[in-house]
Amino acid sequence: MKSKSIYSMLAIASLGVCAASNAAGLIPEPNANAVPLATQSNPETLVLDASTAARGFMTSTMSIPVEPGPFTFVYPKWIPGEHGPTGPLADISQLKVSADGKPLAWRRDKVDMYAFHVTVPEGVHTLNVQFTVLMNSPDVMSTPNVGVVNWNRVLFYQNNINYHHYYVKASIILPQGWGYGTALTQESRVGQRVNFKEEPLTYVVDSPLDMGRYYKQVLLWHKGNAHQWLDMFADAPQDLDVPAKLLDAYKNMTPEALALYGSRHWYNYHSLLALSNKIGFQGIEHHQSSDDRAPADFMTNPKWQLTAGDLLTHEFSHSWNGKYRRPWDLATDNYQIPQRTDLLWVYEGMNQYLGDLLSFRAGIRKPSEYPQYLASIYSSMANEPGRKTEPLIDLTTGAPYFYYDSNGQYPSIRRTAGDFYTEGELLWLDVDTIIRTQTHGKKSLDTFLHLYSQPKFTGPITKTYTRADIEKLLNEVVPYDWHAFFQRHVYDVARLPPTGELKRAGWKLVYTAKSNPFIAAREQMFGMNYQWLSYGFNVGKNGALLDVREGSPAWQAGMAPGMKLESVDGQRYSPAVLKYVMGQAEHDHQPTSFIVAKDGWFHTLEVSYFGGPRYPHLVRIPGTANLLAKIMAPHAKH
Repeated sequence: MKSKSIYSMLAIASLGVCAASNAAGLIPEPNANAVPLATQSNPETLVLDASTAARGFMTSTMSIPVEPGPFTFVYPKWIPGEHGPTGPLADISQLKVSADGKPLAWRRDKVDMYAFHVTVPEGVHTLNVQFTVLMNSPDVMSTPNVGVVNWNRVLFYQNNINYHHYYVKASIILPQGWGYGTALTQESRVGQRVNFKEEPLTYVVDSPLDMGRYYKQVLLWHKGNAHQWLDMFADAPQDLDVPAKLLDAYKNMTPEALALYGSRHWYNYHSLLALSNKIGFQGIEHHQSSDDRAPADFMTNPKWQLTAGDLLTHEFSHSWNGKYRRPWDLATDNYQIPQRTDLLWVYEGMNQYLGDLLSFRAGIRKPSEYPQYLASIYSSMANEPGRKTEPLIDLTTGAPYFYYDSNGQYPSIRRTAGDFYTEGELLWLDVDTIIRTQTHGKKSLDTFLHLYSQPKFTGPITKTYTRADIEKLLNEVVPYDWHAFFQRHVYDVARLPPTGELKRAGWKLVYTAKSNPFIAAREQMFGMNYQWLSYGFNVGKNGALLDVREGSPAWQAGMAPGMKLESVDGQRYSPAVLKYVMGQAEHDHQPTSFIVAKDGWFHTLEVSYFGGPRYPHLVRIPGTANLLAKIMAPHAKH
């Protein structure tokens, strides 16, 4: 049984206070106590005219069950999977409200911009609401050939209801000749109009839809009535020509996930993949599908699979970890109730480890490559200045308001949401190696996950947990002071990321002049020059400094993000020139002279670094077992 949100309980206890606040011009705190007027027999209907999606807009028309008198409808604010109040109000335009064919006046709430008020006339029981959905503001969600539909962006619903008990019947009108993919159940189709079965609001919003002119649907796995599909939509038909060997690896996703978790909590799963250079890189989890967006050549360029081959596996793993098992304070009852994100170190941190693990076990990436990948992420976290003052728990707690959207300069000092993903992988690999060594290889994190995700089979439901629940389950696997372990690595300031897993796994970290293959691939894919461990900066395209490491030689010389490297020792900057000059400085011990430009001014800065290229690698500890090879090896019978 799903636990009730604490916000709902607090709202019940504070109704009197809310009423007093409302008199002063404030609306009541969001709750889920209203009687839902949209029922299974009388659902809200939503018709999304997406025939103009190629031009960047759609028209959404809703019939919302109402009762006469004051009525408030709301636009979804707190979006699951996005972990924040990210409902894009800028998508709404040309809003019209009517009843029985007559227009009604509406007003936006002065405090809660997501709430809209209207007075329903006597005798009226259906409110007609229509608005134009601007698809590319603020995010790009459509091109002339591909469209991504998130239902939370195209609908309103009755305020203060529990979205498990509020029903919506959705339909979509597709552009001529376009196909679609979604986890929603098609009830009927007439021409380009597709009608879906009525479902609880939470299920509709949890089932995004991709559509496009060029598309391919691949059956990755099936057993009985259960299926996993890969639905690809591309801006160009050649981007759908996926090598058979890569598709075979993706067909291992479900067998490996079932072996990892020992359970399944979905019936038919759709990995939706939009392939476009216009739509930004993204992955958002849903219970029976995932909303994945990647560059046009993601499935045809091997470098993308090396650097980001966990995109689909990460979101797929979330069906178990995040959608089925979810932190108690992330499991709210509608989209207006604020989420608390402190336990994202489990939800996202553990899932970063599991998504990567599945990509290696499935063969999307070679298991033998994992040590080099691990070296790259460990080095990244170990050489981040912000960790000296900011604990991981602050990043997860502040994620909705600060760290997910923390753009701007000095990200390594401020830290970002990416840290609790990356360091989360190190944390849960550490847990995995502790379990394995404490039990002499008889148990692993897989053992924990089998307990964590039981019972073996259910539909797409949610079961919540607390920190204490996680620690209790781990102690059932192997007695250990897990509370102190997480306190040290998550809740306290930690000068280094979890480190014990390296030695336990039979490896040690070294730094050499040879480039790390994962770093080299990222440099090539994103036009970067990684000198974080040498001079102490990362360079982007056209010589722009992306960040400067606090305390590094570049920092001491006065370099700062936003500067542009114009020349190195008198030559125009390029990665090749910098590599040559670095080699010279290693031998003659002369400072490197940079001319940098910023805001129309030029400066000459002398950087005293003589250590040569420096990249992280893992090397084997002689005489020890190679635990990483055991962890990343395929576990399913293919």
